[in-house]
Amino acid sequence: MTSGPRILAIDQGTTSTRSILFDARLEKLATAQQDIVQHYPQPGWVEHDAEEIWARTLATARAVLAETGTPAARIAAIGITNQRETTVIWDRASGRPIHHAVVWQDRRTADACEALRAAGHEAGVRAATGLLLDPYFSATKIAWLLDHVPGARERAERGELAFGTIDCFLLWRLTGGRVHATDATNASRTLLYDLAAGTWSETLCDLFRVPMALLPRIADNAAIFGESERDLLGAAIPIAGMAGDQQAALFGQACFAPGMVKSTYGTGCFAVMNTGPQPLASRNRLLTTVGYRLGGETTYALEGSIFVAGAAVKWLRDSLGLVASAEETARLAASIPDNGGVVMVPAFTGMGAPHWDPHARAAILGMTLGTGRAQLARATLESVAYQTMDLLAAMAADGSPAPDALRVDGGMAANDWFCGFLADMLGARVERPADLETTARGAAALAGLGAGLFADPGAIEELVAMDRRFDPRMAEPARADLARAWQAALDRIVAAPT
Repeated sequence: MTSGPRILAIDQGTTSTRSILFDARLEKLATAQQDIVQHYPQPGWVEHDAEEIWARTLATARAVLAETGTPAARIAAIGITNQRETTVIWDRASGRPIHHAVVWQDRRTADACEALRAAGHEAGVRAATGLLLDPYFSATKIAWLLDHVPGARERAERGELAFGTIDCFLLWRLTGGRVHATDATNASRTLLYDLAAGTWSETLCDLFRVPMALLPRIADNAAIFGESERDLLGAAIPIAGMAGDQQAALFGQACFAPGMVKSTYGTGCFAVMNTGPQPLASRNRLLTTVGYRLGGETTYALEGSIFVAGAAVKWLRDSLGLVASAEETARLAASIPDNGGVVMVPAFTGMGAPHWDPHARAAILGMTLGTGRAQLARATLESVAYQTMDLLAAMAADGSPAPDALRVDGGMAANDWFCGFLADMLGARVERPADLETTARGAAALAGLGAGLFADPGAIEELVAMDRRFDPRMAEPARADLARAWQAALDRIVAAPT
């Protein structure tokens, strides 16, 4: 086991909570993970128990310290990364949530978003925030909680309640309620953050009926947010880095130059491109967002969000029982020469960028009596590559620089067949790092930067190692045929943009 300071990264995701211990060269020393329960009160609704998330966070953090025999005093910093947009409101006095967290996938506020759009607010919201009016983001979730939990709105206006995304809630708990803060990346995903000003917008808060007394302080991504309570882990440890999961992955992949792009394949798929010090407004329904903020200087990003990627593979395994493991899909896909005309549109929770249809629902098209497990597995993997293709095409149409390569990470990136097919459909090289846990790595890198273990991002870039590169091999006519079949399937499922 290496000597020297260590960094504890908390990676709180949609389906699990993990703690990862890194050394000062960002080498992974130990990982502990616990699943969290998914609650589905109604079709299209998704909730988490924030108390369970906190318990899992503390348990996994203690586990990696115990596994490695690391005393808490040796931890130089804690970094936090989190599922973004997921909304928690809690009582400031007790720290207890007033309701389950409303998850980023939740669609219960689709009608509220449509009403705001019909009233002519989308253009102004988009100009201020870089986002769209969609239930994905936090603001309408906050308003729903205030309207549906008895007495919540009145208590919020009196300053008795606090709002936060999961990073903010964990920070509050780690610091014993002393610190109510978030970072610029998570703030930029709420529909309440003015991109140009870098602050909360009173105008947007009024529009979404969110009392400003609920909101946390906004900080840089690498900064000392506070110190953990001594009795939680055995010492008061600086919390020195924080970022939403996709921005943490951008940082962990060292995408520090404009035009560099990464795509993370977890429950969903998120392609994020560094666009530099000036925000790039999208004409193709992508999101303009904060990539990271260091020393008060913001680096912006263009993002395309796909709601279902690995979740579709999980559906094949858990709901249909067609595969015993996610790894089996690669073998099945490679066992047949083509998809047999089968195309999946995985709109289980609507369609994200660049289509943005919250009412779309999943479909499998082109099945015959000859369709079997292999065709369904292959169509599922292909659907994720097609959606990525749509995102990068939209980025190019917005005038973004043509990337030399796509850097991939997340669970699906371990699938060689998928990475090869992705390179074919993009017509571009796909690069896979040696460490696929780039979200946690980004949180650790930010914490190390905030605690002074790294002098600058360049020192972090030197520590990135690649595992494999996948070059496109498919002939253009074959690629074009697949792209046309995908578009024809989309036309059956997705409403035309308004």
